Amino acid sequence: MRQLLILGGTGWLGRAVAAQALAQGAEVTCLARGESGETAPGARLIRADRNDPDSYARVQRDWDEVVELSWDPGFVASALDALADRAAHWSLISSVSVYARSDIPFADETAELVEPNDLEQYPDAKVHAERLTSARLGDRVLLARAGLIAGPGDPTDRFGYWPARYARGGRVVAPEAAGRHVQAIDVDDLAAWIAHAGRTGVTGPINAVGEELPLAAVLAAARDAAGTASETVTLDDDTLIARGVAYWAGPRSLPLWLPESAGGFARRSDAAFVASGGRRRSLAETIRRALDDERERGLNRPRRAGLTPAEEAEVIGA
Repeated sequence: MRQLLILGGTGWLGRAVAAQALAQGAEVTCLARGESGETAPGARLIRADRNDPDSYARVQRDWDEVVELSWDPGFVASALDALADRAAHWSLISSVSVYARSDIPFADETAELVEPNDLEQYPDAKVHAERLTSARLGDRVLLARAGLIAGPGDPTDRFGYWPARYARGGRVVAPEAAGRHVQAIDVDDLAAWIAHAGRTGVTGPINAVGEELPLAAVLAAARDAAGTASETVTLDDDTLIARGVAYWAGPRSLPLWLPESAGGFARRSDAAFVASGGRRRSLAETIRRALDDERERGLNRPRRAGLTPAEEAEVIGA
């Protein structure tokens, strides 16, 4: 039986990777503090703080696959020191944020990367992690450059904001969607591919992204799935910015909305992902899964992204 070690495994994506690897016949061990929850049923959890120099002592053995989820420079380096020579294959979960430019549609994995000058910044830290890992693992490493992840359990609230917002009904503030796109991949589709890639020996940098879709189509699908009476109030970029609305994510934002200058961010080439066995469910199914999860967690709960009802009313009435 294949032996897989996940460095992490109790957070959102890590738990999904553990579940998918188990379903594909692997024996799964997760090394994590466990503060973000439990790992998938059937996986073994070894609780450890990776700040501790002895944190890897209980996993010092040969592994068919190691999956690294962290972008912390210290964690990435210490894991490589402890385990690089014990792993037949290594998957580093990176990000499409490593690319220096976001204005060129359909750019592939050869596009220019940011220079890692400030490791406190997410893109820089991811590039640094890629370089460290590639230097140690060579042709045994997969650099899985994930795009926007969607689906049940999303802690960022980016994708799920829209089906939840339409499900609440009323007047819904939305951005001008013409020329905007979304490239979301369901968390379980991404996790299944990561497990498959380790099992089949996929290596090199790969954009692990969803199908490129018009933002207008995603918003319409969210509205239709919600099935609640609503009125979409569409505002242009200048108006939204003047009224204090932020792009993409975080407080007082409209999730998935990007500036026109970032037209390539959600339109990365997915050719290598598809060629390496990546499969993606329909938009309708991902929205249904996200909406079911949003209803279970509470449509009116506080969120990490989007407009609160009070903010939305303020933006409309400003």
